[in-house]
Amino acid sequence: MDVVIVESPAKAKTINKYLGKDYKVLASYGHVRDLPSKDGSVQPDEDFAMAWDVDAKSQKRLNEIAAAVKGADRLILATDPDREGEAISWHVLEVLNKKKVLKDVEVQRVVFNAITKKSVTEAMEHPRGLDKELIDAYLARRALDYLVGFTLSPVLWRKLPGSRSAGRVQSVALRLICERELEIEAFRSQEYWTVETDMKTAANAPFAARLVALDGKKLEKFDIPDQKTADEVEARIKASRYTVKSVESKPARRNPNPPFTTSTIQQEASRKLGFSASRTMQVAQRLYEGVEIDGETTGLITYMRTDGVQIAPEAIAQARTVINNEFGEAYLPDNPRVYNTKAKNAQEAHEAIRPTDLSRLPKSVASYLDDDQRRLYELVWNRTIASQMESVQLERTTIEIEANDAPINLRATGSVIVFDGFLRLYQEGRDEPDDADEGNRLPKVAAGDKLGLEKVRPEQHFTEPPPRFTEASIVKRMEELGIGRPSTYASTLQTLRDRDYVRMDQKRLVPQDKGRLVTAFLENFFPRYVEYDFTAALEEKLDKVSAGELDWKDLLREFWKDFTGAVAEATELRITEVLDRLNDVLGPHVFPDKGDGSDPRKCPSCEDGRLSLKVGRFGAFVGCSNYPDCKFTRQLTVGAEGEEAQGDRVLGTDPETGAEVSLKRGRFGPYVERAPLAEDEKPKRSGLPAKTSAADVDLDMALRLLTLPREVGIHPETGKKITAGLGRFGPFILHDGTYANLKDPEELFDIGLNRAVTVLAEKIARAEERAGKILKELGEHPDSGKPVQVREGKYGPYIKHGRTNATLPKSAVPEDVTLEEALALVAEKEAKTGKGKKAPAKKAAEKKPAAKKPAAKKKKAPAKKAPAKKPAAKKAATKKPAAKKPAAKTAKKTGTATEMAD
Repeated sequence: MDVVIVESPAKAKTINKYLGKDYKVLASYGHVRDLPSKDGSVQPDEDFAMAWDVDAKSQKRLNEIAAAVKGADRLILATDPDREGEAISWHVLEVLNKKKVLKDVEVQRVVFNAITKKSVTEAMEHPRGLDKELIDAYLARRALDYLVGFTLSPVLWRKLPGSRSAGRVQSVALRLICERELEIEAFRSQEYWTVETDMKTAANAPFAARLVALDGKKLEKFDIPDQKTADEVEARIKASRYTVKSVESKPARRNPNPPFTTSTIQQEASRKLGFSASRTMQVAQRLYEGVEIDGETTGLITYMRTDGVQIAPEAIAQARTVINNEFGEAYLPDNPRVYNTKAKNAQEAHEAIRPTDLSRLPKSVASYLDDDQRRLYELVWNRTIASQMESVQLERTTIEIEANDAPINLRATGSVIVFDGFLRLYQEGRDEPDDADEGNRLPKVAAGDKLGLEKVRPEQHFTEPPPRFTEASIVKRMEELGIGRPSTYASTLQTLRDRDYVRMDQKRLVPQDKGRLVTAFLENFFPRYVEYDFTAALEEKLDKVSAGELDWKDLLREFWKDFTGAVAEATELRITEVLDRLNDVLGPHVFPDKGDGSDPRKCPSCEDGRLSLKVGRFGAFVGCSNYPDCKFTRQLTVGAEGEEAQGDRVLGTDPETGAEVSLKRGRFGPYVERAPLAEDEKPKRSGLPAKTSAADVDLDMALRLLTLPREVGIHPETGKKITAGLGRFGPFILHDGTYANLKDPEELFDIGLNRAVTVLAEKIARAEERAGKILKELGEHPDSGKPVQVREGKYGPYIKHGRTNATLPKSAVPEDVTLEEALALVAEKEAKTGKGKKAPAKKAAEKKPAAKKPAAKKKKAPAKKAPAKKPAAKKAATKKPAAKKPAAKTAKKTGTATEMAD
């Protein structure tokens, strides 16, 4: 028996079918070891020794693998064909060596680029050993990411509380996003005008031409700066007659783009399908691992983590057959197209992403795929086939026009598609228009022809700031700069969102204040480590490690020496120094110019105080220099609608109580407050509904919000009250523990009893539908009085009692279950989940004197040796948790090692 190791159970199941009964295929479920989330997992002082940790789930799987390998003839490591796949194989092998189960077992490594029977069986015939250089490259990257994350992040926490983490690639990607935002904020729009004309030939054929030169000078973008100048130019053009000076027509060709790589599929899926980078990779992973078609699981695309653009000769031949059959011979070029990778170091020379069988048309597999899979497969198939199709043939025409009696020059341009070529199947999505003149057919004219002027169209324009990055454009920019590797882009962008460093707004990446603070801090105190050139150069060195041209520990030593020096300098900084620097750097953002010449940092509360960045437990905010005498605070920047966050604002007086009503700003956003009438009374407060601007809040709105929660009425069936309120998830109504969301905040103030009862009934009906069909009513629970039921569930029948769902044993017949049996299952489930333990724990806490009873139990067996041994065992047991506590604390504080990595 041969044992084969792959990453996922889906992959294992498919490959087991291909290989047959003489093989046992097991899944590692990804990486089996990782660096523990605590200080000391990588030890630079011990030649960068790395302490690997195995969690409980991975330990169980490794034990299963070890048990299978014990009696095996061969161990075949068949993980993915990239650096991470090589690392997983290495980790598995290291663990098995430590377990000493590889005696007399031959170890082989095989790789395949597609999960098809042919690819897998061919790979089995060509085994190799583990690639040491790839493993070294993995170790170097893992150590670097750990050292940067776990060395730099604690500095951030101490000097900039509220910051989550920094990373080798993560922080540079964040800098790109923040710098783009600075460009947008610094941008000042400039007016300019263009002039177009509608011309016609002697045969009355119309076409458009634009002004390109005036008074013998080529017209630049801002040469017509205002309407007055534009009107003068318009009058001059209208006063002249025009002749064709020259006509030039040139044939042109446009070649198709190569098949997808990891970065280009992320960009194109973002533009065409609206997928995030991580969603694209998840769907691609499912297509790679395979779907069941006619009873057999088949991988539909090749491996999706690649920088390579070339595809196998047999795939090219297959593509040419499909093109000839589906589109005709005219769309088939004379020779196959061969693409070369432009990336400096293509990731292990993989093929591009392509369908495993190009004769498998999207329409033939659509019924086997979900919507996301179908759309992505179609995109991959179209791109691959288009890459081997004939070029687009164009005719570009330029008509130069001059005035007969004035130095005025016009130009008309057009581009006509003579043959559509690959465009018949596929056109790449673009952030900007590719060819503004494409499809603009011009009439047939010759030099010397007289032209008529129909209309002059001056148009006003304003320059626009650079657009914020989309996921597609940031991936493209990172690849251009050589930052990170395409296989990590999805996780890097996800980390930035998870840290609240950036948010998505209409598919654009917008830096949050927390992200801008971190970037400003790193640029000022760790400038080298967020430089684009430095990060790209480090990537090149890591590529040299994978190519066997550089020792991975030499790379780490060089990096660590300079890095620790920079960290030591930053550690000596006082927080006041950091904040002073950040006040200067972020001043225009945090303290924007009011436009009236006043000091933007003047405190609006105490008049003589100065506003400054402050840091607290929950992060940075703006406070007054006169604290504690002046307790003015506000959030860092302007609000969502552009209004400046100026702190507290008195709205007026409550006409019923005479109490002052104010709009205030807390750490978690604006809220309204009515002052207490008595010293021992708490102020009444209410948050603002989502999408409500603080600038729009007036006294009437505040008074309405302060009536919440309000009683709607008494439920006619239960006799219990229904209330309406505003919570963290928006407006809601509440009745007997059941919450039902309201779509419109206005409903909070005018919803009546009948409508409320209907909304609650709909909520309960939806919950009942999700809970499944009732198979049997068993009666009421003796303690809670709530019904106990047998229901039909997604994974089989189960017992439902309140919020407790207890699975029925497979041997149980739902119709035969008794109330007593159901209560036992419910009690067992509640004991496991802790739902049934809260009340007894409380009673035990209340009856402290009764806690001495266990002392009487100890007296029962004083002569036995077992009790004497137990304390020793207990002592050892207590030591372990004590040792683990700091690690747990650190893990909580620092996040996992994966979170720190890029």
